[in-house]
Amino acid sequence: MSSAITLSFRYTESDYARALRAHYVSHLRLRLDVVVILLTAGAGVYLLRSSGSRWLGIASLVASGALALILVAAFAVMPPLIFRREPKFRDQYSLTFSSEGIHFRTEHIDSQLQWAVYSRAMIDAHSYVLYYGTRQFTVVPKRVFDSAEQRHAFEALLERSVPNILRRRAQHAG
Repeated sequence: MSSAITLSFRYTESDYARALRAHYVSHLRLRLDVVVILLTAGAGVYLLRSSGSRWLGIASLVASGALALILVAAFAVMPPLIFRREPKFRDQYSLTFSSEGIHFRTEHIDSQLQWAVYSRAMIDAHSYVLYYGTRQFTVVPKRVFDSAEQRHAFEALLERSVPNILRRRAQHAG
């Protein structure tokens, strides 16, 4: 049995917002979305200037604007709003990770989880995101580790315990 890794922390808004944005980036085709927005807007401007196609040009501009607003909402508005509305994020968390599983403790939860609950994980510059459903995840901020050695021990345990791990480059960290 490897030694247990115990972390005690409270989430900050930036912990959750960064993790949710990283989740979105890993699930959306952001570059394609931006290209579609630009092409639709360009087509809208072209059609607006063309004779007989003003309504189609306006519709294209409205569609590109709506897509852009959806992306802005998803990345800028929703993460802090979700964090502020969810009471569980205000609790003190105590998580103990070992090869046997995870002891998950807050003011409202005292549970022993098996690693099999987590089907995949994502590691980015700021956090570990452990998925236990399509859109459900546990965030473990990197800032809560006592040392680089403790963080490396956690990563080694994660690699042994979770079958699918995605490592994100720091470019999308926010």
